[in-house]
Amino acid sequence: MKLAILQPVLIPDLHDLATMLSVDQIVFEDSEQWSRKGRTHRALIRTPEGTDYISIPVMTADKKKPIHEVRIDHGRDWMNPLLRSLKFNYSNSVYYDFYEPEIRADIEMGHNFEYLLDFSLFLRKRLFQFLELEISAKIDFSSGMDEYTSDPDELAKQLGADIYFQEHDARHYQRQGKNRSKIDFTHPEYRQHFDGFEPWCCLYDLLFQYGPESYRIFEELL
Repeated sequence: MKLAILQPVLIPDLHDLATMLSVDQIVFEDSEQWSRKGRTHRALIRTPEGTDYISIPVMTADKKKPIHEVRIDHGRDWMNPLLRSLKFNYSNSVYYDFYEPEIRADIEMGHNFEYLLDFSLFLRKRLFQFLELEISAKIDFSSGMDEYTSDPDELAKQLGADIYFQEHDARHYQRQGKNRSKIDFTHPEYRQHFDGFEPWCCLYDLLFQYGPESYRIFEELL
């Protein structure tokens, strides 16, 4: 059995997707402490200079709490800057005008969410609908598991996993297992809306540029 031990992210990237597509079970570690270095509250986008993050602020009082208890700081105006950033950097993308109304509506739904995790799961669900993606793996959240342990090696053993993967480049905020494996992943290069190619952008980057043709890139992951 192949297992993925991941933290919830605001918007997945292609490595996240490749990992989720290649396993039988996913455990999202939402009971681990939130970290500003993680991607639970931010996502990488393409810019003329290279890349930058869009982000959602969290309540200062919640920064030492488990991820699933972290609330969005609605006292700060995060929505308008986020939408402006997407418009500034993606308005010339092929499918921006097609998806922008629904993406905008989804982001504006953020006012209805108290907790960051709930909102990020909503955004992921909507994004996967646009991209016609389905994850067949069994999904669990550590906060709902009776015998969860933060030791990745022990967790994999408990769940009967022969192989397990973790989030990429997460050593600063996710406990790394000694027996973890790396997926066979070479980042696909695709035509971005600015010259050159920058890897690790979130899936909004692909959606705005490729739209329904995104499956051509997904086929390179399998």
